[in-house]
Amino acid sequence: MSIRERLAARGLVLPPPPQPLGSYTAVSQAGDLLFISGQLPLQDGKVIWQGQIGAELTVEQGRSAAELAALNVLAQIDAYLDGFDRLDHIVRVDGHIASAPGWFGQPAVLDGASDLFRDVLAEKAGHARTISSHLQQPGNAAVILVVIAQVRPA
Repeated sequence: MSIRERLAARGLVLPPPPQPLGSYTAVSQAGDLLFISGQLPLQDGKVIWQGQIGAELTVEQGRSAAELAALNVLAQIDAYLDGFDRLDHIVRVDGHIASAPGWFGQPAVLDGASDLFRDVLAEKAGHARTISSHLQQPGNAAVILVVIAQVRPA
């Protein structure tokens, strides 16, 4: 089953890759590594999930935010590589989670992204990850993902 078929099985379609919100590139390549700039839970140019998890948002809403940000990561990879054939695997996921003071459920939120990668990328999904907690983030985004992926030569 292809990555697009696995996305469809989850009721998902790759969106157009979000445009950078500042003076940077969405994807930068160094050798066989792709560095994907922070992806927010953007849909149609708007941050869908805003606020702090543990205050305005629940863990399930945070998971949905992480999944949407992960979908945008996949859209960036697809656009940059013109498909997924050259994607070797996701190396690292850095999750930045807007969190209410005293709330410590960040790993469950970031699982929304990790689970999406696992379900649609299969063997290409294994990754290390780091989580950072923030009081607020650009665009009041609940989640921002920064991803490193390894690619095969053209």
